Amino acid sequence: MQDKYDIMVVGGGHAGCEAALAAARMGMTTVLVTLRKDKIAEMSCNPAIGGLAKGHLVKEIDALGGEMGRITDLAMLQFRMLNRGKGPAVWSPRAQSDRKWYSLYMQEALKNQERLEILEGQVTEVVANHGHLEGVRLSDGRFLACRAVVLACGTFLNGLIHRGSESYPAGRFGEGPAQGLTDSMRSLGFEVGRFKTGTPPRLDGSTIDYDRLVRQDSEVPQWFSHRTENGHDTCPMGVLLPCHWTHTTIISHELIQDNLKLSALYSGRIKGRGPRYCPSIEDKVVRFAERDHHPLTIEPEGRDTTEVYINGLSTSLPAEVQEMVLHTIPGLEKVRMNRPGYAIEYDYFPPYQVDLTLESRIIPGLYLAGQILGTSGYEEAASQGLMAGINAVSKLKRQEPLILDRSRAYIGVLIDDLVTKGTEEPYRMFPSRAEWRLLLRQDNADLRLMRIGRDIGLIDEDSWERIEKKQQKVAVLTCWLGRNVASEDFAVVGIKKGERYEQVLRRPEINLDTLLSTVGYPGIEMGDVYDESVLEQVEIGVKYHGYIERQAKQVEMFRRMEKHDIPEDFDYRSIRELSMEGREKLSKIRPRSLGQASRISGVSHGDIAVLMVYLKRGHVPRGTE
Repeated sequence: MQDKYDIMVVGGGHAGCEAALAAARMGMTTVLVTLRKDKIAEMSCNPAIGGLAKGHLVKEIDALGGEMGRITDLAMLQFRMLNRGKGPAVWSPRAQSDRKWYSLYMQEALKNQERLEILEGQVTEVVANHGHLEGVRLSDGRFLACRAVVLACGTFLNGLIHRGSESYPAGRFGEGPAQGLTDSMRSLGFEVGRFKTGTPPRLDGSTIDYDRLVRQDSEVPQWFSHRTENGHDTCPMGVLLPCHWTHTTIISHELIQDNLKLSALYSGRIKGRGPRYCPSIEDKVVRFAERDHHPLTIEPEGRDTTEVYINGLSTSLPAEVQEMVLHTIPGLEKVRMNRPGYAIEYDYFPPYQVDLTLESRIIPGLYLAGQILGTSGYEEAASQGLMAGINAVSKLKRQEPLILDRSRAYIGVLIDDLVTKGTEEPYRMFPSRAEWRLLLRQDNADLRLMRIGRDIGLIDEDSWERIEKKQQKVAVLTCWLGRNVASEDFAVVGIKKGERYEQVLRRPEINLDTLLSTVGYPGIEMGDVYDESVLEQVEIGVKYHGYIERQAKQVEMFRRMEKHDIPEDFDYRSIRELSMEGREKLSKIRPRSLGQASRISGVSHGDIAVLMVYLKRGHVPRGTE
């Protein structure tokens, strides 16, 4: 073991894995400190990756050079593209993963990574001297020196599991909590909050009557990673597995209502606030009392286990009540419960305390990522971990940080929302949070972000060359269609002379594949452009041309606001023309730009106008904060 590291990552969850890999791949001597090596990349809740907006995040992680997409492809059990009935802006890939193999594949990637060491231990203190980061101290007294630290502790900080009247310290089922670190952070000046999340019971799938359930088969997989798509990895998956649908019943709801007083959530034992968009079954029954059932999904956890996950039945009811409720659900009348569900409370640090780089505003060189910043979900955590790792390296190399604004990526929306708007509940990403989601589709993440991944050293030249060729093919084919769609040749597929190509491709009976294979395109080799991902890009670009153009103009206006930089030491409190709330919020968030300032809750249009006047005049009051 070394005496000093460039970068230390604390926590072996999804955020920690991405941070450690990024740092090591960018040339830094890195150590990942985790409580148990065999639990690295554990899927504590649902063994699934992707979903609404989350699939976008995974594709963006991959385009920047992260690992989650590749591991998802390797461990895939089932694939679906959600929201197919709507426009492509909200199509979202989702994969059910093999819980065991996802973790093992990620552990293998970490173990084989040069310049990366994995160390078992519990970090109890961040050591800083007069605001200067020196390293961390472990529970056994060891001091590890480093130049930067990424904290990615998940739900482990003072974690407390609740089930009925039972409560006990734990980071998750079967693992102890991380204690001491919260007190250390508080002593350094950090504000600490308390959140809650939960998980459903795990069931023995061999005791389920699947004939009473609705079967949902997998679609043909569309890969999350460019490395899989281009044949860099061979996916070992066998036959993809189905999921199944069932639902609660009126009897289920009566049982839950009768035992609400025994729920840890409704008995007042839980103080932390939980995720609004992933409520417990108790919450659903109370909040939607008019409903006589709630949908549930039975999802496989792996190929070599009969254990299944029941999505939609998160609960903190006593184990015996959980079992009674299960037996009121169609198909589960005789099911065996392997493990009851539970709720867990944990400490987090309100995200206004970090910059858009995820670096702490209090201790330079200290980065925070994942659930300890108030988010919920593997994908949100991995996104932050990747960005924290990249920016920690950039700082040590004295390079410009990587900040993705809201118009560039869902990752940018996620981080900007956290830092600028804060969160009073575990934050979850949704397409509706992205103003320009038609530009930020999951299918064009590689075209949007892979150049950045190449420039920072996380994308290899071969992958970048493939993307360059793809961009050229899209441009050439779009241009050719624009010139030739009005020619008489297109009459063979029912297109009238003079009909605009945007109108042509909006017609349901015509798709680009049929058009090109029927007519051909003189002067362009079939193999040069006949690529499914190229055709998809061209077809979307043509069909939604007007909307894309409109959003592009909105982005131009947004970026003009973002170019109005605000100095870090700008003294908002000295400007009397600002509202009292505006002064307070601006001093707390310390926005980097006028655009970011305009998104802060409580900062009025009048406040922005005042700031604009000061910035245009070059009269910048300097503070001492």
